[in-house]
Amino acid sequence: MTHAKAFAALADPTRRRIYERLRRRPHTVGEVARRARISQPAASQHLAVLRGARLVAVRRAGARRYYRARPAGLRALRRWVESMWTDAGCSRGGAAAASVP
Repeated sequence: MTHAKAFAALADPTRRRIYERLRRRPHTVGEVARRARISQPAASQHLAVLRGARLVAVRRAGARRYYRARPAGLRALRRWVESMWTDAGCSRGGAAAASVP
C-alpha cells in the first residue's frame, strides 16, 4: 500500500517542510539540511523515507544528487483519498452526508 507509506512519510512535520521545498525546485542533501536546520545525516534519512514512499526522486549530476518531488506519488495518494470520499457517498450527498446533523 503506497498510500500508507506516503501518509506515514508526510506525518512528520520536518518531512512535510522538506517535501514542500522540493516541490518548488530540486535540492541537494546539503541544501535540504541547511534550509531545514538539521544535520546532513538526518536530511538523508528524511529523504530516504520520502523516496521509500515514492514521493521524491533523485538525479545524479557528477558527485551530487538532486532530490525533487514526484507529482505522481502525490497523485496516487490523492486518488486513494478521493476513492474513500466517493465510497462514503460524500461527493454525491449520499447516506453519509444525510446522516450528519
